[in-house]
Amino acid sequence: MLVSLARAAIDQAFDYADAIDAKAVHVMAGKTSAEAAEDTFRANLNYACDRAGKSRRTVLIEPINQISTPGYFLHQTAQAAALISSLQRPELRLMFDCFHVGMNGEDVPARLKALLPLIGHIQFASVPDRKSPDQGTLDYPSLFNLIDDLGWSRPLGAEYLPDGSTNASLSWMSSHNNTPKT
Repeated sequence: MLVSLARAAIDQAFDYADAIDAKAVHVMAGKTSAEAAEDTFRANLNYACDRAGKSRRTVLIEPINQISTPGYFLHQTAQAAALISSLQRPELRLMFDCFHVGMNGEDVPARLKALLPLIGHIQFASVPDRKSPDQGTLDYPSLFNLIDDLGWSRPLGAEYLPDGSTNASLSWMSSHNNTPKT
């Protein structure tokens, strides 16, 4: 039953992606501690990758930290990297969310460098409050420079909780001399 629900959601996501010509679909692992979770997730990822291959899209998986989302199955970058490596599906990539990596206590620049060959999308927000990147503990001007230096030329996703209006929350872009060039 759960597999069929997940696959119906995957089909729906790809239908939406087809309608708007999105380049990637995020397949979520969900919250579970069941022993069959990894096997089920693998089967669903293979299903999604089959669908992605037909439409030339990417399947993204995102490790989500246990502080923000307790019980989320996929919660470490190493876990995601092992899964991508073992499935050997060219459509399957890592969504590298700087917020989640930082909340896990990982060294964000070091993990970004190490995982770059597996990354399909990069998202950012401040750590620990998930606000704009001019707040929190991560040095985003340096991180954005690193992303450029690594040759990343695809869009970045700003996934944070704005203080006030969206337009007002984008003031960080003009307040840094080192805004992302991507």
